[in-house]
Amino acid sequence: MKASPSSPPAREVAMPPYSMYRFLLPLILLLAAATFCNAAQPMPAKITLPSGFSIALYADNVPGARSMALGTKGTLFVGSRDEGKVYAVLDRNGDHVADEVITIAKGLEMPNGVAFRNGSLYVAEVSRVLRYDNIEARLRNPPRPIAVNASFPDKSHHGWKFIRFGPDGRLYVPVGAPCNVCEEKDPRFATIMRMNADGSNLEIFARGVRNTVGFDWHPRTGELWFTDNGRDWLGDNIPPDELNRAPRPGLHFGFPYRHGRNIPDPEYGTKRTKDRFVPPEMELGPHVAALGMRFYTGTMFPERYRNQIFIAEHGSWNRSERIGYRITLVRLEGNRAVSYEPFAEGWLNNGKVWGRPVDLQIMPDGSMLVSDDKAGAIYRISYQRK
Repeated sequence: MKASPSSPPAREVAMPPYSMYRFLLPLILLLAAATFCNAAQPMPAKITLPSGFSIALYADNVPGARSMALGTKGTLFVGSRDEGKVYAVLDRNGDHVADEVITIAKGLEMPNGVAFRNGSLYVAEVSRVLRYDNIEARLRNPPRPIAVNASFPDKSHHGWKFIRFGPDGRLYVPVGAPCNVCEEKDPRFATIMRMNADGSNLEIFARGVRNTVGFDWHPRTGELWFTDNGRDWLGDNIPPDELNRAPRPGLHFGFPYRHGRNIPDPEYGTKRTKDRFVPPEMELGPHVAALGMRFYTGTMFPERYRNQIFIAEHGSWNRSERIGYRITLVRLEGNRAVSYEPFAEGWLNNGKVWGRPVDLQIMPDGSMLVSDDKAGAIYRISYQRK
């Protein structure tokens, strides 16, 4: 499944002029949105899983369900993108099926990212991070949000954000590249930033990250791992999406100069050739749109899955043959990724797409939730030894 590092150099790929892409891209994005954003009927029975695993519908009325975060009282908070809403999903009976979905915020600008800490819900819009205090006690009457930090760029291209608190207590906030591929003077673009919970001391943690919409920390080493979406318009098979590891701050992961392990960009690849870029730990499928990722830290799944990485692949939008639309598993040996394989498939069925996985959430009982923004649903994957 890996993209070959020896793929043909970019100059051998037939490509229209860049100016033509600038003209066509808005139309292409509009057509892609029309194709993928219409709600579909969730069909978990079509999902195939390894022996012993099962999948069931957890909630089916969460339009545009994207990133997820779990409150201390068991409330599942879910962001969205085009819908501009944030939801609270409740399972009061403890039967692993949601009883109610409450819209706790609306009219926001791409509130994709959600994080929970000390009783407060943090929500990431394009240019700011909001905080809703004591939210689990006020789901039906949410407080007015506090703008924790409103200094992020306002570009909407790759402007939706995944956010999460790290083991250092700081909130990590990525800023995607405002383009398919470009060099921006503003150093905040194509980075992962971090700040204190109160919004102070905002700084760049990692550079050269085109667009990450999912990250997690290794449960033993505490190192940050993250997915990154590769650029478009170099053909069906290059570049790969990436799974990266950032053991310390200050590293550069290659964008826009290099893609994958060793694919120079046709426009920017001859620049900064002496820089030391960090190669990905694993090259993922080309254009699979790898988004949410989680280390499995529960105890329900068999031992061989513990501390391994699950990735939600949202699926390709401009590849001639669609790929992705699944959950994959990256296995580690020690602190190195050694394999990449499908775990849950079926959202792409006979060439037709009915769902698009976005994010994963490990639950206290060890099950794993999966959000699907096309079907407006959340699924629960569990394991029972036969």
